[in-house]
Amino acid sequence: MTRVAVVTIAHGRHEHLAAQHRSLARAAIRPETYLAVAMDDPDIVAEEVDGLARDVVAVGRGPRGGLPLAAARNLGVETALDTGADVVVLLDVDCLAGAGLVASYANVVTTRPHRIWSGPVTYLPPRPPDGYPADPAALAGWDDPHPARPAPAPGELLESDDPDLFWSLSFAVGSRTWDRLGGFCEDYVGYGGEDTDLGRTAIARGIGLGWVGGARAYHQHHPVSSPPVEHLDDILRNGRTFHERWGEWPMTGWLEEFERRGLVRREDGHWIRETPPISVKETTP
Repeated sequence: MTRVAVVTIAHGRHEHLAAQHRSLARAAIRPETYLAVAMDDPDIVAEEVDGLARDVVAVGRGPRGGLPLAAARNLGVETALDTGADVVVLLDVDCLAGAGLVASYANVVTTRPHRIWSGPVTYLPPRPPDGYPADPAALAGWDDPHPARPAPAPGELLESDDPDLFWSLSFAVGSRTWDRLGGFCEDYVGYGGEDTDLGRTAIARGIGLGWVGGARAYHQHHPVSSPPVEHLDDILRNGRTFHERWGEWPMTGWLEEFERRGLVRREDGHWIRETPPISVKETTP
């Protein structure tokens, strides 16, 4: 029997985490393990919903006070593998699991284990007065996958080895492939760059990427800024790390918009801050 673990990382977003828990508990097939990695958030605790237990492991802030998104994901996966999981699904805390997400990931990772598989994600509109549907099957009525990523239909698979399409909102990997991959680079701290880096690392190590239509997820609405000015320092720091590793800067669309706003400038092939650091209360992206 294939043992599946779902891992999420969180700092704040407690209501979104609770809703995700409910969606997994009511899915067609539940994970054997559901694990939250609490980043500097003691209010995230273990609990059970509809018979599905959520375990919690804790991690503090990273260097310079940033949230350790990459390290937290690695801790979550390694903890899940230690429980005997064969397949690990990483699901962003804002994402609700569609009814077939766990089953679809379990099937594709078991039958085609040499790839990292992602599922289409729909960005939901603001929560209606009576909330999003409690039944994961009813979420299909909201289905409208993000146009910037592949979106095969349920029952379809798509192999796509473009590392820049990989993102960490929803994906699954087998234990042996994770060992080959080596996890996320923990030089990244805070928002931005670590998932693009993982896609590059996968391709460099001969690990393919793919998209599975049945593993649909639904991103709960929350306010965002575009570009994400509150994450400017993280983006600059992580962008430089990415440049050192891969010879180019990621997130160039955001950086060009920051430049138009007079927040950064280009200098000798790098992006440099023009303004004093921003002090904001940080939450999970």
